[in-house]
Amino acid sequence: MEKIKPKAHLSLKLQVLYGIGVSYAIVDQIFAQWVLYFYLPPSTSSLVPLLPPILISFALLIARFVDVIFEPIIGYLSDRFDSPWGRRIPFLFVGSLPLSLSTVAFFYPVTGEGNLSTFMYLSLIGSLFFIFYTIVGGPYNALIPEISITRSDRLNLSTWQSVFRLIYTAIAMILPGALIEILGGGDDLMGIRLMVISLSILAFLGVWITVFTIPERKLSGGKLSKEPFISSMKLVLQDRAFVSYLFGFLFFFLGFNTLRASVNYYVEDIMGYSTFYITIASALLFGVSALCFYPINRICKVIGYKKPMQISLVLLIILSFALFGVGRAFPAVFGFGIFALIGIPVAGAAFIFPPAMLSEISSVFSEKTGKNTEGLFFGLQGLFLKMAFLLSISVLPLLLVFGSELSFFESLTTTPDGVEKIGVYSTSLFAAASFTISLVFYSLYREEKVGE
Repeated sequence: MEKIKPKAHLSLKLQVLYGIGVSYAIVDQIFAQWVLYFYLPPSTSSLVPLLPPILISFALLIARFVDVIFEPIIGYLSDRFDSPWGRRIPFLFVGSLPLSLSTVAFFYPVTGEGNLSTFMYLSLIGSLFFIFYTIVGGPYNALIPEISITRSDRLNLSTWQSVFRLIYTAIAMILPGALIEILGGGDDLMGIRLMVISLSILAFLGVWITVFTIPERKLSGGKLSKEPFISSMKLVLQDRAFVSYLFGFLFFFLGFNTLRASVNYYVEDIMGYSTFYITIASALLFGVSALCFYPINRICKVIGYKKPMQISLVLLIILSFALFGVGRAFPAVFGFGIFALIGIPVAGAAFIFPPAMLSEISSVFSEKTGKNTEGLFFGLQGLFLKMAFLLSISVLPLLLVFGSELSFFESLTTTPDGVEKIGVYSTSLFAAASFTISLVFYSLYREEKVGE
């Protein structure tokens, strides 16, 4: 196909339409916050635990392993895919509906007299969920360097993606508690299922808005990669800035995923509030985060991303230790204030910085080498993101039952009555350790820029 000259600057309308497509963040949050809750509910819930913690960990470990294989492959395929609609948009079109359907399927498990059928079902649905998440998420993020040629546009696209990611994540964290009570009418099982169905439909519609409104090929100029897979991998992994970024990214999301998955348990088991107050804690965290987006955008245009990321990680380490003191060193109600303060560093570290930093890294790489392998960059980032999820979701069930009167082996292999308070506290220490390691790697990251 003939080459088309890309636009030098993106309109505000296109930036917003791009941002709308990150609605798949809704199912990301559903998985992070409600799948484990559903299969291993708090002791105060009317739900019944479905599997021992060790089997939940193994099932999700299998699913993540399958996903890890697909991440770089999908990125590579999207780099080489040529169509009248571009090389990324078709992947969003194909993957969005199956992604929403597999999300709903988590909450209709197969159960039997033993644990095997439930374990196999969770492994299968988890694998499908992550495959379709990769088909949508990797190419969506690779659209940033694909349709922009200036550093300012890349930052603006990342900011709008972050704005909508925050909105969608907030919706998926704030509304469920209320939706479960309203839609379930006192039946928690029915309420959770109807909540998931409603939010999954919203996730699907958002992606399709971007699919049908972003003229990718016109904006990209018809970029295409013909580089073989092995040589592409070698070139990308020789980029030291990228490798430092990847490991900083991995350990940040290991800590962040652990923290956000533990919010439900902190509110109910540590702070002593009902499910509805999960909404309050989440609203505070994401409300404060939203207020920080614009100033972070302005700051990054002046000083870049590295220093703000380092400051954000230091704050997260301090606040993670503060969570360990909720209900012990100070009153439980202070937990709401800590969740609000966490929103400040999360605004940049979890939302704006990752897509903006990687877009810059891939753009610098393309300028130096002449290779258009943005999809592979984002595919490898996705691989590390999924590794962070894998590690977090594998460790979290084990942390939550820490301190049980049962022996260590029994606590892992026996379906528990609920989680332990000391186990919930341990999640904050694990998060603090992860953020510390992330800080070390981000400090090694060498920042470069291209396209002022």
